[in-house]
Amino acid sequence: MLDDFFWRAMLGGLGVALAAGPLGCFVVWRRMAYFGASIAHTALLGVALGFLLAIDLTMGIAATCIAFSLILVLLQRQTKLATDTLLGILAHAALATGLVALSFMKDMRIDLMAYLFGDILSVSATDILWIYAGSSLSLAVLVVIWRALLAITVHEELARAEGIPVDTVQMVFTLLLAIVIAVSMKIVGALLIISLLIIPAATARPFSRSPERMAVFASLIGMFAVAGGLFASFQWDTPSGPSIVVAAFLLFAASLFFGPKRL
Repeated sequence: MLDDFFWRAMLGGLGVALAAGPLGCFVVWRRMAYFGASIAHTALLGVALGFLLAIDLTMGIAATCIAFSLILVLLQRQTKLATDTLLGILAHAALATGLVALSFMKDMRIDLMAYLFGDILSVSATDILWIYAGSSLSLAVLVVIWRALLAITVHEELARAEGIPVDTVQMVFTLLLAIVIAVSMKIVGALLIISLLIIPAATARPFSRSPERMAVFASLIGMFAVAGGLFASFQWDTPSGPSIVVAAFLLFAASLFFGPKRL
């Protein structure tokens, strides 16, 4: 008989995988893996912000991730530094600042490993509400911008010529990524969040004949990874967040060997 905390963890993980799959497809298509990882690294600064301001940590993480996204968009307008250079500077500066800020909070007991690698087994009912609210909002907005974002992904200049507000759509997508990363942090942690975005999407790619099918498959694969990782963690007493990532990787490896071969 499994305890209640296990089922809360399962419910939270499935909620994250549901939204991470479709968003992860665009991360893979647009080659934004490093961008997603950079946003995730800023999440630790959000944890420090939440403790300093005595607000809900999810709110602090979301605010920091969204602010990072907006700052990056503004800085991308300059031409002196490449985008990947900016990402490296901002992401690691935010991560380091968060670690330094947390080190000054000596009167608080902070489990740093939980924020870096996740602590899904401590997910509460409130966390589940945050996860499903954030995931539902992200999926609803993604449905609205789906065609425009897909057009931009295929050919940005053609999308501009057709009158699609490219900058606005890209900004909205960036904010959706920030929201999902914020609600996902307790599942796999700041250093592993991007894995739930890119591994299920990459696994679904060989089996998909349309973007919509790939998005659905990515969500399902992410859910299987969450379930498999949690059961493995419970069975062998391994870290839950990394176990989910390992399960996702094993599914990806299986897709390479047993998936359809395409010339």
